[in-house]
Amino acid sequence: MNAPAPRSRMRRALIGAAACSITLPAFAFAQAASYPSRAITLVVPWPAGGQTDITMRILAELAAKQLGQPMVVDNKPGAAGTLVGPVMHNATPDGYTIAQLPLTLYRAPLQRKVSWDPVRDITPVIQISGVTFGIVVPVDSPFQNIADLVAWGRAHPGLLTVGSTGVGSTAHLAMEDVLSREGVPYIHVPYKGTADQMIAVATKTLMVGVNSTGFAPYIESGKLRLLATFNATRSKRWPQVPTMRELGYTDAVYTSPYGIGVPSAVQKDIVRKLHDAFRTAMFDPLHLQELAKYDQDPEYLDTANYARYVSEVTARERLLLARLGLATRPE
Repeated sequence: MNAPAPRSRMRRALIGAAACSITLPAFAFAQAASYPSRAITLVVPWPAGGQTDITMRILAELAAKQLGQPMVVDNKPGAAGTLVGPVMHNATPDGYTIAQLPLTLYRAPLQRKVSWDPVRDITPVIQISGVTFGIVVPVDSPFQNIADLVAWGRAHPGLLTVGSTGVGSTAHLAMEDVLSREGVPYIHVPYKGTADQMIAVATKTLMVGVNSTGFAPYIESGKLRLLATFNATRSKRWPQVPTMRELGYTDAVYTSPYGIGVPSAVQKDIVRKLHDAFRTAMFDPLHLQELAKYDQDPEYLDTANYARYVSEVTARERLLLARLGLATRPE
């Protein structure tokens, strides 16, 4: 059989290329139109049973109803909530692996070398809420206020033990900022999550805990005492407790907004579906009721504004870490 003429082969190649250019967008459209057709995994980078895990499970259940498919929570605790980074970096970008995005995720590459880039590898979908941070001690601690804590730390250099949810976490940086200004050396004790840290404080294994409002049940049950918060203004739930700003630490305002994200190559139509489902879910009375237990309010940002916020906060975090001497130093 004679081989096709060069012109004939070229014509066939052009027809094949044209067919591919039509077929691929059509396939992508069909994939987005049928999404989701199976269960979605929501990665939560905190231990099961903690404040964030509980609120995210409720949110996931509500969003799943909107999407018509179940949502399975996969806990990846440790490393101050940053273990979600490599998961998103390696996940198939089909919308079936999504994640809760803590602020620490964007801080990590500014502090150490990592194999993933949250700005490059993750598309922010929707901002959900933010947490209040506070300083807690055992209910019968001799520290009646922050001044007592600082005075004891100065009198006993290197003996004060302070816990957080991990090296580089917002809680860690907040206390580092305060105690470094006061010239108080201390022992930092990182924990994987809120529950284990609060138990350590309540049982006096740890002298001071710095955490988000997962400490609320321990305050309400009389096991812990809240000395101060890192809010800009006093908490609505604990209006009698001063802010660190009020106590003279004018720059010590620390919050940690969080949201939902997907691998960066996920189709825009899928991102939109996820955004719409989570937006409805986050304002559901059940979710709002759970947030209120931890002194949280919804802090909604849509996809575009959440992405803009991530860019802005990364720049601010770089300046903060440089001021504290915790930024990655170029080789």
